[in-house]
Amino acid sequence: MRFKINGKTYETEANPCMRLLDLLRNELRLTGTKEGCGEGECGACTVIVNGKAVNSCLVLAGQVQDADIVTIEGLSPDGELSRLQRAFVEAGAVQCGFCTPGMILSAKALLDVKPCPDEEEIKAAISGNLCRCTGYAKIVNAVRLASESGVKP
Repeated sequence: MRFKINGKTYETEANPCMRLLDLLRNELRLTGTKEGCGEGECGACTVIVNGKAVNSCLVLAGQVQDADIVTIEGLSPDGELSRLQRAFVEAGAVQCGFCTPGMILSAKALLDVKPCPDEEEIKAAISGNLCRCTGYAKIVNAVRLASESGVKP
């Protein structure tokens, strides 16, 4: 299988029936993607595949042949936080942090296509992500803050 992750091309002999989540975490050691429910309900494992936010626990590795994948590690490859990540910190939207990678990637997928979303669009974009700390208001504020410049995150 061949695909791009965070701009880098990978070729692997991994089992195509393996979940993308397991491929990322166990084979490629990209552990920013978290496993929560394993059933596509919590959004902790959200990554971006070909521009769309997806639950990596529901995607098989074989389905990402020639795909372009972005994980949370791809937002700050040089160690510098992205504008979206900084907004999460500034708005106090990072609490326990478990949901944060999935929330940020869901927000990035939205901001990539709609740089200035309204509150309802933000809520819809993150609706597949659960926050156990109930920080939704701060998360919505963080996405709004990140969108203020209208520049892609």
